[in-house]
Amino acid sequence: MTDSPVAITMPVEDGLSIGWLTDLVVHAEQAGIDTALVGEVAGPEVFATLGAMAARTERIRLGSGIVAAYTRSPALTAMGFATLASLAPGRIVAGIGASSPIVVGRWHGGDFEQPLATVKEFIALLRAALAGEKLNHDGPRFRSKGFRIDLPPVEVPIWLGAINPRMLAVAGEIADAVFMTWCPPSEVTPKREIVDAAADEAGRERQDVTTVLSFWAYAGPDHEQALERMRRQVLAYSMVPTHQPAFVGTFENLPEVAEAWQKGDRAAALSLVPDEAVLAQCALGPDMLAERIDAYRAAGVDLPIVLLTGAHVGDDIGPQATVDALSHISTP
Repeated sequence: MTDSPVAITMPVEDGLSIGWLTDLVVHAEQAGIDTALVGEVAGPEVFATLGAMAARTERIRLGSGIVAAYTRSPALTAMGFATLASLAPGRIVAGIGASSPIVVGRWHGGDFEQPLATVKEFIALLRAALAGEKLNHDGPRFRSKGFRIDLPPVEVPIWLGAINPRMLAVAGEIADAVFMTWCPPSEVTPKREIVDAAADEAGRERQDVTTVLSFWAYAGPDHEQALERMRRQVLAYSMVPTHQPAFVGTFENLPEVAEAWQKGDRAAALSLVPDEAVLAQCALGPDMLAERIDAYRAAGVDLPIVLLTGAHVGDDIGPQATVDALSHISTP
């Protein structure tokens, strides 16, 4: 394979300490990893975690993967990214997305309504605030009167998480990168065509919207347990209504699995998820990891992002082994 920059997303759902995650990013920087992202689910808070990592690193790019457009105001989000940019100039990216009805509605008590319009309004205000503009906005989702950030203006690239065609089009219209996920190599080109068409319509140059793509991978010693962990993740994400269309092309018996899930029989649903559906989306072992990165590059992905996972919650061996495997196939 050819050497190419790669990125990682930290295993924030694995019950590992912020100190350990920060040590892993330091190790990743030493291994030549280009970018490290921190997601936000129900574990570490993203800005505090990225701040700890920024203070311990010098070169590696850092960013969110992703911050939901519903759980913070644009002003507060701008403060977070401006603070990080002050600590690590030129090394911060803002991964933004709609998230899901479960996270926004059930967990945070918000209304997961009009995600396309919400994301567009949020990003417009975020860009304005980061540029040092005073916000005077009374919109359908967000309101801000007289806010201006007390930090120097800063340019932070915005990567928009997009799965469905309409959000892919929004990325082509307004984002610096389209942030794909749950997308096998065979589906990158048709999704990128949607992005390009939207960029054309918005009067933008296609090359101004790069393609980054996140996929789950494990290169540690316990392949059997890691495969079962990935199977559970594929099941969980494929049952989210906003995410389910992403699995149709690689999950032949998805309707059967969904029927068992809707009946409340989680064990039956899990037993019906075939290895092929898991490994179409995830990479298991260093050889498959290298092959998958090559396949994504060949499909036009500018930056493959490896979402590190352990074989089980609390696994501090698997993620480090995956970073070590990546060190042989990436360049600083």
